[in-house]
Amino acid sequence: MARRGHGEGSIYHRNDGRWAAVISLDNGKRKTLYGKTRKEVQEKLKKALHEQQEGRLITAPQQTIKHYLEYWLEEVHRQNIRIRTYERYEEIVRLHLVPALGHHMLQKLAPQHLQTFYNSKLREGLSATTVISFHNVLHKALDHAMRWRLMAYNVCDLVSPPRRKHIELETLNMEQAQQFLSAVRDHPQEALFLLAIGTGMRRGEIMGLKWRDIDLATRRLQVRRVLTRIPSRISGKGYIEDEPKSEKSRRNIVLPSFVLEGLKQHRVRQLEAKLKAGPRWEEHDYVFCTSVGTHVNPDRDIQEPFKKLLKKAGLPNIRFHDLRHSAATLMLSMGVHPKIVQEILGHSRINMTLDVYSHVLPTMQKDAMRLLDDALGS
Repeated sequence: MARRGHGEGSIYHRNDGRWAAVISLDNGKRKTLYGKTRKEVQEKLKKALHEQQEGRLITAPQQTIKHYLEYWLEEVHRQNIRIRTYERYEEIVRLHLVPALGHHMLQKLAPQHLQTFYNSKLREGLSATTVISFHNVLHKALDHAMRWRLMAYNVCDLVSPPRRKHIELETLNMEQAQQFLSAVRDHPQEALFLLAIGTGMRRGEIMGLKWRDIDLATRRLQVRRVLTRIPSRISGKGYIEDEPKSEKSRRNIVLPSFVLEGLKQHRVRQLEAKLKAGPRWEEHDYVFCTSVGTHVNPDRDIQEPFKKLLKKAGLPNIRFHDLRHSAATLMLSMGVHPKIVQEILGHSRINMTLDVYSHVLPTMQKDAMRLLDDALGS
């Protein structure tokens, strides 16, 4: 027969030799704590009562990391993120987090489990940046578990993910940019490449750009949408028009003259192509489209021509996205204020602009000191 500890009320000794304590929950149910000794149970009871007073006592039933992550991703997080973001999160959960951590109980996930997971991924040859993305997804999921009172704390806060290595950006300097502009002259996609290096727009933003977004008279362009690929696991291959990456990505850009002229010439050539296509033309209002009006293909119509133009100009084999970095670097090196560069690129925070393009800042400081010396020096 079970015996209660004298004067302890909720602590008692079980027939199987263990000690137990019962705590009444706010929902009318009871939670039982077990231990090998009375002292162990007393400490657990004291901790539980303290957590209950602070509203941190975990009362939810146990579930595995696998069960929780899959539920969180599909039922909670999916409707709040863009489709490409969902695709990336789904792959991280399915291919990495669940196989390594999914068997652990949610409330018993420990820092050692995460540290072992991060180290094993680095040993597999994955980059620190990739492992950090795993950490960020898990951190976001466990933050939600805390709000639901499924966990007392976020175990990710107790582990340091690997440090991201600084990677030098590959960008075109002023001379190389001029070489590139010479190479793209009279190319069918000349205006597309002018827009990329002249404004730093992302590829998806350029693909989703429509003529209604451009006011040639006032030289203004509005970024209102992106064209994004539909993950094949979701609904087959294809592209859809989606929201920009962030609220700051919705932006107005004043076009430089060389980009404006390129767009005007491109408009004339497109109208000629439309007349030639006749009834085969599909009207989507895309600025950059195929010979029948449909959206361009990012590989066939952008990436492949871009690589050929780089080779023609004798330039480094950079990525198309590096035209965005080149645009920012050129503007900063010419003295354009970082806040303006941030707005043109659509970065959410100026810190992001300063961090990404910190390599330009020493030159800017040198020029600033030279100007100050010219003005105030004797």
